Amino acid sequence: MEVVQVLHMNKGEGETSYAKNSSPQREIISIANSIVEEAVVGILCTNFPESLGVADLGCSSGPNTFIITSEIIDIVHATSCRLGHPVPELRVSLNDLPGNDFNFIFKALPEFYKKLKEEKGGGFDRCFVSGVPGSFYGRLFPSKSLHFVHSSSSLHWLSQIPPGLDSREGIPLNKGKLYLSETSPVRVVEAYLSQFHKDFSLFLKSRAEEMVPGGRMVLSFMGRRDIHPTTQQSCFQWELLALALMSLASEGLVEEETIDSFNAPYYAPCPEEVKFEVQTDGSFLIDRLETFEFYWEDQMRTEFEELSSGQRVAKTIRAVVESMLECHFGREILDVLFRRYGEIVDDHLSRNRAMYVDLVVSLIRMG
Repeated sequence: MEVVQVLHMNKGEGETSYAKNSSPQREIISIANSIVEEAVVGILCTNFPESLGVADLGCSSGPNTFIITSEIIDIVHATSCRLGHPVPELRVSLNDLPGNDFNFIFKALPEFYKKLKEEKGGGFDRCFVSGVPGSFYGRLFPSKSLHFVHSSSSLHWLSQIPPGLDSREGIPLNKGKLYLSETSPVRVVEAYLSQFHKDFSLFLKSRAEEMVPGGRMVLSFMGRRDIHPTTQQSCFQWELLALALMSLASEGLVEEETIDSFNAPYYAPCPEEVKFEVQTDGSFLIDRLETFEFYWEDQMRTEFEELSSGQRVAKTIRAVVESMLECHFGREILDVLFRRYGEIVDDHLSRNRAMYVDLVVSLIRMG
């Protein structure tokens, strides 16, 4: 599976689309609002630019796409007025992998510009939004063109499935699992950590070339507090999805060998791992590095009141991972798979008070 070609959130506005099933990601964005404000105000107060370059990496599509852009515009407008400066030109780049639904974004742009003019007047007629397809594990922008970089719910995705997950004889080492778990061999854990190190190191090197001195980044992604990679909070979504698939295998709906050969291109780092990579790169300084508990199913209760918690979680997870599962398992099993997944989540919640994940949020500054 070529991650760059396959991975994308579900397109359009249908019942299984990311646009209709992304309220948890919206809440994750809001959790970091104060950190985003600290970063943008810090840039403007240090060296007020005439033209401000902003990039949102992993923007996806749907109602969440313009949230961070609108937030930055509000901060820039308020700070410019307070400092007595004219509002700077804004260059906003929305980035995601080539399979992202950029058409959805472009169709929404006229309404975005119209609302911006109504709310802010002529001061923001120099806001230019563009789409930039490509992997952020590499260069995307000209040298020293960015002042602020934002990425939310994206950096836990790896550039590829880690190599070394099979034995020398080609036998899968992580049988019956889709990601790390308590039963994963040490070699599998090391392979995932190694891929994260390679990817995040390349991410930092690429942004160091593209950002101006003093530029800031706010990065929010699924992570973990515990130093052990197989802690439940970083693995449970994949553990329960593996259980759903294995239950289908027991009914002959999917081959166990097909399950064994699927490995998620995903890694949820702890703060210590993030800090190590930033310090090793040496181009950035960490101003803030925090973890938050995020209760996954709570964010969907008001939108899908008629559904059980498990069904709500299943809809949200499906909107994110369906493209990869369809590529590997085919489309035929997806409806029954996510019904079964919802049932397993409901059972899990009946025995556990809540289902939460840890978020890692960092504010990083160019040295």
